[in-house]
Amino acid sequence: MNPRPSYMNKNSTLTLSEGLEEYYALNPNVTDPRKLPPDFAKILLAHDVSHVIYGCDTGMYDELKILPLTWWTSNYKFRDHLRTLKDPTISPAIRIMYDDLIKEHGAVWLYGSILFVFPRLLPELIAMWFKAKRRSYQHLVPFLDFEPMLDKSLIEIRQEFNLFPFME
Repeated sequence: MNPRPSYMNKNSTLTLSEGLEEYYALNPNVTDPRKLPPDFAKILLAHDVSHVIYGCDTGMYDELKILPLTWWTSNYKFRDHLRTLKDPTISPAIRIMYDDLIKEHGAVWLYGSILFVFPRLLPELIAMWFKAKRRSYQHLVPFLDFEPMLDKSLIEIRQEFNLFPFME
């Protein structure tokens, strides 16, 4: 069994940039958006940065958890996600994320694991929603404008945006 990635440690002192490098090194099947045209890749990169900031891996449990967690703790809300899905420039980038999962595991695995994992995740999502409702909206993680945080340590980012209650 592989050791837990350093970026997933809630007290990680890695910078966001270092955590992102570790994330890509540990997930070679994930399309690296830094190798794609910038406008197209921005949403993919923001999603990958979210994995690192929130300490999530690429397993189905964390993949299903990261979107609501992002909507509830960042400036990227559900309505923004719906607009993104309809945007002809950005929606193909989102399709890449799903294609990566299908390419690695297959469609049956993807949809089967969603059905298997979601019942286990639901209680955590409910608890996260209540925690998010008690948070101050002044401290939302900048989803698409994460660049100024690249040189900050993950522990600093998690403290600044009060993310510890959402992490294991």
